[in-house]
Amino acid sequence: MISLPNPNQKFVNRILTAVAIFIAAILLILLFYYAIDVILLLFAAVLLAIFLRGLGEWSSRYTKLSRGWSVLLVSTTLLIILGGAVALLAPSVAEQIKHLRDELPKSAQNVSEYISHFSWGKAVIDQLPGVDEITNNINTTSVLSSVGGFFSSTAGAVANFFIVVLLAVYLASEPETYIHGFVKLFPVKRRARVREILGEIGDTLSWWLIGKFGSMLVIGIMTWIGLYFLGVPLSLTLGLIAGLLSFIPNFGPILSAIPAILLAFIESPMKAVYVLILFIVVQLIESNLITPLIERETVELPPALTIIAQLALGALIGGLGLVLATPLLAVIMVLVQMVYIQDVLGDSDTEVNEENEDIREETDEKNH
Repeated sequence: MISLPNPNQKFVNRILTAVAIFIAAILLILLFYYAIDVILLLFAAVLLAIFLRGLGEWSSRYTKLSRGWSVLLVSTTLLIILGGAVALLAPSVAEQIKHLRDELPKSAQNVSEYISHFSWGKAVIDQLPGVDEITNNINTTSVLSSVGGFFSSTAGAVANFFIVVLLAVYLASEPETYIHGFVKLFPVKRRARVREILGEIGDTLSWWLIGKFGSMLVIGIMTWIGLYFLGVPLSLTLGLIAGLLSFIPNFGPILSAIPAILLAFIESPMKAVYVLILFIVVQLIESNLITPLIERETVELPPALTIIAQLALGALIGGLGLVLATPLLAVIMVLVQMVYIQDVLGDSDTEVNEENEDIREETDEKNH
């Protein structure tokens, strides 16, 4: 006797399946929310691993060592270079930073007195809190808690740095082990496609890192030389700050320009204008020469979308989210292009290019 399926049982099964999917989604969101810092640190380690892996492959071609040993050699060499640079530059940079900390309040006061001569400047200054008001709002408890938070955050940042470096060395030494394990999580028929997507993400991030480190080097050196010839004090430290902060697109150059402009203002407002022009010229050179060369090999990130991603992650996560927003956006762009547009919608690059060409031809015909 053949038993027919019970319609009520099928309905109950669908309800249970929907509830299970909903609960799983909620748990996944909660896991992502509470483990976001760990996820971002892991992503930072992946970025560093891609950088070390690229240098390791280049080194293995000349040293004939295995890729694992080449990565270890490159990592050790970079640590030695970094340690030597810190030993040579640390005394000078530390002294300049101390001088910078002492001079910036004086420069800010000079700027305040200068713009107060204008009606619009006086209106702006009147809206800002005074020194006495700020001092009265600070008590001993808040100061002690701030100091404790500073040291705890600093110790945490140092610990996170070493964790990222250690993870990056392991990931760069044997990437295939981790890639193979991740691919195993997907159905057999989709594993080749998953591996292809991971390869595209790796290539995109690799070229993004090459362009970013190249632009950081150029911006740091050009800013240092420009400030030196303009006679701005602490040019080496300011150039180092400009190079490091240029890792953060859009907001980094603005943050690095503020202390340089304030220091130049101590001598004269005109020198501050020259420094502002210098930063604008450096950014124009970087944006029109270096970035276009790299974007030929990587995904092109829309500027507005980049700013939105930076604001969103900066507000939700903080400084680490602001720093990693751009490479995360690059990964998302690759996933959208390959997983959604190509696999789900079925639009290949060739079809998209043909559609764009047809639209251009129709537009040209209408214009003529």
